[in-house]
This record gives sequence, structure tokens and C-alpha cells, in this order.
Amino acid sequence: MSAEPDRSTRKLVERYFDGNVLAGPLREVFAVDLTAAVHRCLDCGRREEVATLRVYLDAPGLVARCPGCDAVTLRFVRGPDRAWLDVRGTVEIALAPTEAAE
Repeated sequence: MSAEPDRSTRKLVERYFDGNVLAGPLREVFAVDLTAAVHRCLDCGRREEVATLRVYLDAPGLVARCPGCDAVTLRFVRGPDRAWLDVRGTVEIALAPTEAAE
């Protein structure tokens, strides 16, 4: 009998990155670095920096999930001539004022 578990019973290993991977793609759309902005999850209400989101790259685009409840908070898809940003899972994104604006 093999010690290796059957393929059907192996637990899939999730591969994700932190929200810092969103810096470049979101910078294409916004004039500020959103990874330092604070977002609030629609599902659990957790407030943390965008950089703390768990971002999955193995989808058609980037899919960001809340580290607290695993809900999808943000989706970003880049096409040849446009970008789509879906933030239905985020209640708010709070940006700190820049030094230049103060």
C-alpha cells in the first residue's frame, strides 16, 4: 500500500500573493499607490491596507480576497486597450492625503 494519498483526496494548495502585487496594475488606472490605502471588506467589515489582501494570479486577471473571511473584495482584468476594476466586495477605500496636497 502506497503512503502517497490518492489524487482525489489530496488537498489543493492555494497559491496567493499579498496585495502589494496590485501596485503596478492599479497604478495604471489611479495616480496614487493604492496598496497603502485602507479598504473595508463588505462581508466581514475588516479594515486593513490593500497590501494585506491575498491576491490570486491563476485567474483571468487578479482576484483579491480578504485575509479575514476569504471573500472576494477586488478583481482587476487588463485587456489590450482597457482595464476593468470590480470592487463590489469592498465597502470603501480610504486614501491618506499626500504631502503635496497638504
